[in-house]
Amino acid sequence: MSKIKPSNGAPYARILGVGGYRPTRVVPNEVILEKIDSSDEWIRSRSGIATRHWASPEETVTAMSVEASGKAIADAGITPEQIGAVIVSTVSHFKQTPAVATEIADKIGSGKPAAFDISAGCAGFGYGLTLAKGMIVEGSAEYVLVIGVERLSDLTDLEDRATAFLFGDGAGAVVVGPSDVPHIGPTVWGSEGDKSETIKQTVPWNEFLPHALDFARAGGTPTGDVSKLPLNEQGEIKFPAITQEGQAVFRWAVFEMAKVAQQALDAAGISADDLDVFIPHQANMRIIDSMVKTLKLPEHVTVARDVETTGNTSAASIPLAMERLLATGKAKSGDTALIIGFGAGLVFAATVVTLP
Repeated sequence: MSKIKPSNGAPYARILGVGGYRPTRVVPNEVILEKIDSSDEWIRSRSGIATRHWASPEETVTAMSVEASGKAIADAGITPEQIGAVIVSTVSHFKQTPAVATEIADKIGSGKPAAFDISAGCAGFGYGLTLAKGMIVEGSAEYVLVIGVERLSDLTDLEDRATAFLFGDGAGAVVVGPSDVPHIGPTVWGSEGDKSETIKQTVPWNEFLPHALDFARAGGTPTGDVSKLPLNEQGEIKFPAITQEGQAVFRWAVFEMAKVAQQALDAAGISADDLDVFIPHQANMRIIDSMVKTLKLPEHVTVARDVETTGNTSAASIPLAMERLLATGKAKSGDTALIIGFGAGLVFAATVVTLP
């Protein structure tokens, strides 16, 4: 017989509040076209993106997260001191340690909560939501703050015609708390590591830094073996950026992620007809439209298409899209929504939730 007491958490969990922050600078496609040989029509037809937000130096990962978190906490009707854990999903916080979650927790005035970062790319919000649900049901926290935040403009190669137009910055946050009835369904998640090379950083930091330092010391002249490093037309070393094999990623997302989304519906015990809202990761409008068609979503289902004006904000895209749908009245509190994130890894996470 075990001597360990059983967990004493809530029966279930739900999203209680949502908040978002978009940087003040809006960047149209015309700005992107200054660096690549393309057109506004081509960008829109390939991705559906017309504008994106890029952060100023003051709009740091921490600052954006604090703004989004404050809105989510107020929307949930609780105080920062009630937050028992802070989970941050990001790939654009450049300090290996400490976790940016600890700084955010302090700045929002939440006391001494558990705080940690996760790296799950564009599926990161779904991963964080699942962890939060587990904490609440287990009883290790009553309220959990889940944040998806990115400054992908820092990791964008503006000379890369395949990716220069894709990425934006922003932060989205939700407060997850206890519930007497299920409002977050089972998560269908996983990874396909054999495809990890299809979305990646162009060069690891440990390979970039020594050559960059040698480059600087030599007055801008490449030294040593720089064959593996990205160079611009002037022979200068580029800062590491996100690169992807667009067609391979598109095919995977279109054909495989609709299956995962259907599995999440099945796991929640509902059909597409029961849905009110569909909030997929805002990667590409063509992917979103293809998933809607494959899932045979009825016309009454509201579909998030925030990518048009926000771009791909990775871990932040689902909570940002959720916040905008609620703020504009296109979705309402109590609606049943299917969310799915997918990206670098390749990783994915899908679940059905009740909107706050």
